[in-house]
Amino acid sequence: MSRKTSAALAILAVALCGYTGPVVAQTATATFGVQIVISDDCEVTSTETLDFGTQGVLTTAVTSSADLQITCTTGTGYSIGLNEGATTGGTTATRLMEVSGGGATIGYELYSDSARTSNWGDTIGTDVVTGTGTGAAQTYTVYGTVPSQTTPAAGTYTDTITVTVTF
Repeated sequence: MSRKTSAALAILAVALCGYTGPVVAQTATATFGVQIVISDDCEVTSTETLDFGTQGVLTTAVTSSADLQITCTTGTGYSIGLNEGATTGGTTATRLMEVSGGGATIGYELYSDSARTSNWGDTIGTDVVTGTGTGAAQTYTVYGTVPSQTTPAAGTYTDTITVTVTF
């Protein structure tokens, strides 16, 4: 068989098989949107126990402090209020810790400044702490004082404060 015949047969075989040349990949494209809506928001992200330690007779004031952290979206204005506590008879000016089992109480005060001159309460525009969110946790220190007072019976005295962030 000659070279011409071999070439002709090869071309014929390729033609009969349907070969049309190199295969080219086809593509299609589209786009889609991506979205998130961030609203003004705040969270109390951590709190510490305000612990006045172990004391005896309360003839002099006892002080302590604890931190709380607030996280708010960037640019969100907020105020932080501390309620009167869970012990019956407490106010935001003089809160009360109650002995386990109930009955006896010990008065204490909460302040927003280390000089302990600015009462920290929960009335907006009067005795709350204000701030503007940065998107990161912001730390605030609660300064506490147990003033000199008639010392009740020995025991563990506690109270629970509710932190409210208004934004």
